Amino acid sequence: MSIKLENINYIYNPGTVYEKHALKDINLTIEQGEFVGVIGHTGSGKSTLIQHLNGLIKATSGNFYYDGKDVYSPGYNMKELRTQVGLVFQYPEHQLFEVDVLTDVCFGPKNQGLPKEECEKRAKEALQLVGFPEKYYTQSPFELSGGQKRRVAIAGVLAMRPKVLVLDEPTAGLDPKGRDEILDQIAYLHKQADLTVILVSHSMEDIAKYVERIVVVNDGEKMFDASPREVFSHYKELEKVGLAAPQVTYIMHALKEKGMDVPLGATTIEEAADAIMRSFHD
Repeated sequence: MSIKLENINYIYNPGTVYEKHALKDINLTIEQGEFVGVIGHTGSGKSTLIQHLNGLIKATSGNFYYDGKDVYSPGYNMKELRTQVGLVFQYPEHQLFEVDVLTDVCFGPKNQGLPKEECEKRAKEALQLVGFPEKYYTQSPFELSGGQKRRVAIAGVLAMRPKVLVLDEPTAGLDPKGRDEILDQIAYLHKQADLTVILVSHSMEDIAKYVERIVVVNDGEKMFDASPREVFSHYKELEKVGLAAPQVTYIMHALKEKGMDVPLGATTIEEAADAIMRSFHD
């Protein structure tokens, strides 16, 4: 179930004074089961990019293939694409509207035309996957905490059983504990449900900790596409476009400059701690 973008261009308000070339010749392939991070400064084009992935936005030019099929060909079933590629917007809890949690999570499967029993079965499975307590299933979603609402919103997408889960800043506005819980749950889903996960985040620490590959978008263009270690080794170039590396990257470089024999490739606290301890031992 791969996603393949070929020479994707997107122009907002073409032919007007407000014309903006948001994406420029983007080429990108994401294979089934990958965990990919997308980063870029505000206005870089990353949100425009991910909205192409389930057909919310159609490219001005270029080709988009999902599972080998041309999404832009006449007669392509866009509803099927949106079932396969689930998109969770920033602050997804703003989309909660039903009388109770279970009914809200049933909304997606219901729109797929599934019978009530199957909708409820899928909803309960999705809520269990995101670690939402059963005792709150009959509670109004508006009475939940921010982290609980976020889990319900993600469950609403998972209940449709997508193959790809696209998350735009899923931890925005949450406290550190809530942020870690949500991201740990997403990492669990990636492994247990064989999900392809595409994560947009401003937190370089989160990106470094969870993803296997990073796509950097700058001014509508793909700037880097590589492992976290490779991408963050270009931290000076990232700084020039309004981004940064995780804090541990700067710490390791500072230690190296002070004469400590430490590797510079660490991107997480755990990797840095291990490297520093090995250096002391040696």
